[in-house]
Amino acid sequence: MGDQVAHFVNDVPANYDTGLGPHIFIDYAADLARRVTAGNPTRVLEIAAGTGIVTRLLRDALPRSTDLVASDLNTSMLEIARRKFGADEKVEFRPADATALPFDDGDFDAAVCQFGVMFFPNKDAAYREACRVLTPRTRYHFSVWDSFEFNPFARITHETVRGFFKQDAPNFYTVPFGYHRIDEIKASLIGAGFEDISAHVVRIDKPIPQARRFAEGLILGNPIVEEIRARGTADVDAIIAAVTAALHRAFGRDPGRMPLQAIVFSALKR
Repeated sequence: MGDQVAHFVNDVPANYDTGLGPHIFIDYAADLARRVTAGNPTRVLEIAAGTGIVTRLLRDALPRSTDLVASDLNTSMLEIARRKFGADEKVEFRPADATALPFDDGDFDAAVCQFGVMFFPNKDAAYREACRVLTPRTRYHFSVWDSFEFNPFARITHETVRGFFKQDAPNFYTVPFGYHRIDEIKASLIGAGFEDISAHVVRIDKPIPQARRFAEGLILGNPIVEEIRARGTADVDAIIAAVTAALHRAFGRDPGRMPLQAIVFSALKR
């Protein structure tokens, strides 16, 4: 699913899970799990499951009889997800490209994806695939981040990192926070075969227990650390320290508080 996903390597998946998961993912994961389970599905596909943050909550919330398949292109992230489950828990882990899913037509009666769509190189193809593997009159639930304006932690991190480079600054954060135009997304979903589309703006006031730990996740828990190292002109520890200081200025000393805002979509297969 593109270079950005390929660069979730080495220690990045673990830092993503522990440094970002508790700060920016877990609350939205709970929201998605509630939406999925409300439909009483019997076979659920999670797309771009990553380190299993949503998967864990889905398995806890769904009946034991419900089949749950967690898929992701990145096998390193899936391996972390596997460790969150016992051998007797009903979760199937499958390496899968969201733009070419290895499942039969109509194989699932619910699909879910948390903050993965932004990274798909061909979003229209990914929507068509999600639609294809669903049975008629069932739903695809997914979330995307709103813009920098409504997620100041991301803007602050992006700007702080750029301040360390005179040219060719890393631009990773423009990807996850650059796909939020509702009409554009809605048009793609309609074109893929969905209808009855809802878009819910979900805002959360989130505590930051330790800004340093969050800053480590923001730099070490995604491919921006590989972009920084590849340029060889800035020190990663110095950048983490600068992001920590910027978070303190914006959100207060530990524990601070920050706003988060995402858009959660629900679309019905025709």
